[in-house]
Amino acid sequence: MSNALLELVNIEAGYGVFRVLHNVSFKVCEGEVVALVGPNGAGKTTALKTVMGLTSLFKGDIKFNGSKINNVPPYERVKQGIVLVPEGRGIFAPLTVLENLYVGAYNEEARRRLSESLEMVFSIFPKLKERKNQIAGTLSGGESQMLAIGRALMSRPRILLLDEPSLGLAPKIVSELFEIFKKLNEEWKTTLLLVEQHVKNSLEISHRAYVMESGRIVLEGESSEVLKDERLRKAYLII
Repeated sequence: MSNALLELVNIEAGYGVFRVLHNVSFKVCEGEVVALVGPNGAGKTTALKTVMGLTSLFKGDIKFNGSKINNVPPYERVKQGIVLVPEGRGIFAPLTVLENLYVGAYNEEARRRLSESLEMVFSIFPKLKERKNQIAGTLSGGESQMLAIGRALMSRPRILLLDEPSLGLAPKIVSELFEIFKKLNEEWKTTLLLVEQHVKNSLEISHRAYVMESGRIVLEGESSEVLKDERLRKAYLII
């Protein structure tokens, strides 16, 4: 396996003085899909926010592309290529689909490649092209999620962090989303760190996985092996 693109080393982090993550270490290598799974309240979202610099970091190191980024502000992390699609999507409802996508081309490199990026997003999400002049607030839940992912892709990320992307979506849309994640990785060579409630789907499309409980990593390994773990299967009723 190649060197880590993103690495968290012995991280203690949380909000204010409250610690949520306890001695958390994990890594994502270039070209990988890594799943971060666990029950509600395990600290998965906090882990993603810590990568983005949105929590209090008490201890440990965050490394990106070989360099420590502990003190790098969130907007600079985006410029370096770390992009989060937050839980709840966070699209700009009064703007059109196209305007939302333009907002995603945040850094200089992304602005230079605007047309190319737009073409890429429309090829991955043809529905967004059909609805490019539609007000974002009128989109369905699935379309809103596509827009949130498309907007993130406009910034040409080196790693895409996805926080519960299937939340509240119908099963058919969830299946489509996971196919899109596979395509992003296999065809567009996008590196993904995926936090998801659909554990089985996540383990089936990812290369490696980490299981979190109570702010700690309790299990890690190749996704195919983690999927066979009896404790995980019982906890998530995976047949």
